Amino acid sequence: MSLLMIRKPKTRKGKKVLLAREPQLIESARTMLFVDGRKCGGHVKQCMKDLQQLKKPLVKVLNRKNDITPFDDPSSLEFLTMKNDAALFTFGSTSKKRPDNIIIGRIFENEVLDMFELGIKRYQAIAEFKTEKIGACVKPCLVFNGPKWAQTEELRRLRNLFIDMFHREKVESIRLQGVEHVLSFTVTDDMSVLMRSYKILLKKSGQKTPRIELEEIGPSADFSIRRTKIASEDLYKLARKQPKQLRVTKKKNLSTDALGNTKGRVHLGKQQTGSIQTRRVKALKKSPEEKRTDRQKKKVALRAAAAEALAAAD
Repeated sequence: MSLLMIRKPKTRKGKKVLLAREPQLIESARTMLFVDGRKCGGHVKQCMKDLQQLKKPLVKVLNRKNDITPFDDPSSLEFLTMKNDAALFTFGSTSKKRPDNIIIGRIFENEVLDMFELGIKRYQAIAEFKTEKIGACVKPCLVFNGPKWAQTEELRRLRNLFIDMFHREKVESIRLQGVEHVLSFTVTDDMSVLMRSYKILLKKSGQKTPRIELEEIGPSADFSIRRTKIASEDLYKLARKQPKQLRVTKKKNLSTDALGNTKGRVHLGKQQTGSIQTRRVKALKKSPEEKRTDRQKKKVALRAAAAEALAAAD
């Protein structure tokens, strides 16, 4: 952004808004912006509504149609995300060349970092599943099935983008009853991405740990990967960089075993065992005969030393 475009806040509210947009040591959960293209309807509109329901309350929706082509000129989309203070976006459109098209991506430094174009091959909305639904603002468990997610750099970035999309506030602890939603993502042999949504049911098992069952609640979608645009390694590394205040420094002489116990190693100097005050035991004292023998040995040693000294002087 040019320095000429930077404006100083004139009110307290404007200053507060600018301070909230500045980089923070601990970033809050990211907001997603939903934008409609020049033509948007059918499965695309329904899919975006269901994603909004899963992402609530961290959503901002623009219902007005926008003549935007993100892969050709993303400047308009970048302006909308900057204006609405959103780090993630979903753009829906449909055309004869690319029917039922959804573009998901993320922003770094007011520019597009990663962007993926997904085509909807099959879709079942949440309303089509006549089952009991979960509550709002539920933190989901994300499951990525199969080894294909690590085969190519595009799939690794797509997996990371899905994690960013459904990430919420960090929590220190969670109770078992609070885990009630699962989002499953699978890559097939024809490079299609299958998204499924399940509700976790806790059943009685006769033990302390309950038995787990999954009930599909929607949405259920099959996506095909069309076009991708990923950041370079240097830019991606810069976007993932953590501030020094949050880096975990390794402490010397500390280790953690497999059970999570922390063990420390202490270095001691050479111990003077001869000067240690020990308890005097009568059984360990020398007898008079031993003392007399020691005195005789000392006298003999002194006489031998004196004789050697006289011989050396002569």
